[in-house]
Amino acid sequence: MSRVGKYPVPVPAGVQVALQGRTLVAKGKNGELKLDLTDDVEVEVESNQVAVKPRRDDRRSRTMWGTTRSLINGMVTGVSTGFTRSMEITGTGYRAAVQGKDLVLALGFSHEVRYPIPPGISIVCERPTAIKVSGADKQRVGQVAAEIRAYRGPEPYKGKGVRYDNEVILRKEGKKK
Repeated sequence: MSRVGKYPVPVPAGVQVALQGRTLVAKGKNGELKLDLTDDVEVEVESNQVAVKPRRDDRRSRTMWGTTRSLINGMVTGVSTGFTRSMEITGTGYRAAVQGKDLVLALGFSHEVRYPIPPGISIVCERPTAIKVSGADKQRVGQVAAEIRAYRGPEPYKGKGVRYDNEVILRKEGKKK
């Protein structure tokens, strides 16, 4: 029995969830998200909750039961409140700014890095060293944040680079004389 899948997903006020064939559609103030359902699970949409059940009693159905429930929960949360990933830039001269539809990063290279902001994602720089990536799709927000971090990940000696706000960098000791 799935510990995650057995609980129905509550649907908050202002969010509509509809089943169109084998596609689940969630609409809310942050947009619309769609999820293609597998043949291993059965989804029922009641008035204010979504229930997921396995179709068969095999390993794949039980596995997809909890996974599908988590994906639906992420969709409902995304269209109602959204997801945010905060990042911090550390290093002398390292900074970020949003110019039009691009995120411009100065990360110690001989050139500035331009990252085109994908549709459905918003990036805000409150300070030149702080970046907030937000959107309705949890996977896309995480992917965009990971791509930005990959330009210059934090290094272990001085801690310079782009890191997540909640990330702890294990520092190494430098050279000894």
